Amino acid sequence: MDPRNERIQIWVGDRLWPREEAKVSVFDSVVQGGDAVWEGLRVYNGRIFQLDAHLDRMFASAQALCFAGVPSREFVKGAIRDTLAANGMRDQAHIRLTLTRGRKVTSGMSPRNNRSGCTLIVLAEWKPPVYDNTAGIRLITSAIRRNGPQFLDSKIHHNNLLNNILAKIQADLAGADDAIMLDQHGFVAETNATNLFCVRKGEVLTPHADACLPGITRGVVIRICRDHGIPIIERNLSLTEVYTADECFTTGTMGELTPVIEVDGRIIGSGGRGPVLQRLQDLFQTRTESEGEVLP
Repeated sequence: MDPRNERIQIWVGDRLWPREEAKVSVFDSVVQGGDAVWEGLRVYNGRIFQLDAHLDRMFASAQALCFAGVPSREFVKGAIRDTLAANGMRDQAHIRLTLTRGRKVTSGMSPRNNRSGCTLIVLAEWKPPVYDNTAGIRLITSAIRRNGPQFLDSKIHHNNLLNNILAKIQADLAGADDAIMLDQHGFVAETNATNLFCVRKGEVLTPHADACLPGITRGVVIRICRDHGIPIIERNLSLTEVYTADECFTTGTMGELTPVIEVDGRIIGSGGRGPVLQRLQDLFQTRTESEGEVLP
């Protein structure tokens, strides 16, 4: 861990707290039932990348879950800016933004027990991308299926991550970096933490956003492909197509664009970062350097 993170200040509720004092109530819905929504954002050279897209998704998730007393967009943006300023963060920082249903008057499942409005948490840390975006990562396929809309819609970016955590445990025990999760029909959904793309004969392929999260970075990559004439197709993908792909990579705010060099013991393509991904990484970097909410 970056030693600077030992002294960070964290926003909880309506103010900043030193790291050791930043806490939520034991009656908060996030403790009672994982009843919260969240976003991960990254700061690049004085800019918060895709801030409004992340806030759009967070507020949509809160709406889908019938949250009451949701803070305004202006309040959330102000809390983010104040947190970054208090910590002196303008680059190489990652923000975990959480909005819980709030504190209950008594323990229990019913949202009727929530009468104090939502709890906002802004946790900003000094944190570079978590994967090596040149050397790449190794994946296994998990036995844990990704939730589909008939169970728990992935378009709600919620804090109930136990199925993802179980998949990650399998990856850890197998000595892999992460795990591919399939949907209920056996098609590839995503990994336990990121969206997945393949490249076959010059075409970039990615699963439909049905059982996978419609990730913000995923959306940026799709737009980059369309803007630069790179063929991009959303469709069902089988594991065989992943095993035999020319390239494979993951996308996400925490790890950016990362080559996948091995899946279930099969070497993917040349076993390294391919030319299509390298081009996409360059184009993505150009966007992070020029787009985003400018910090004061």
